[in-house]
Amino acid sequence: MFVIITYDIGEKRVGKVCKKLREYLDWTQNSVFEGEITKGKLTRCLAELRDITDEMDSIYLYKVANPKAIVKEVIGEDRSFDRLFL
Repeated sequence: MFVIITYDIGEKRVGKVCKKLREYLDWTQNSVFEGEITKGKLTRCLAELRDITDEMDSIYLYKVANPKAIVKEVIGEDRSFDRLFL
């Protein structure tokens, strides 16, 4: 499945959350990750994030049923991982 995860995390935990998400998804922008992931890996990722975050933090998960239907436009610099190595 394709997912997009955004977050608003307390300053002390931002680095840990970013590092954890980099293990599973592609970083696209500050506090935004996206990519293909299996259901099992997503479950594991979310469980690990719950261990890092607290009740004041927010994580938004968008599951995309048909990634071919996504039309992505970037205004300004494209910072996606794929663009770094072209």
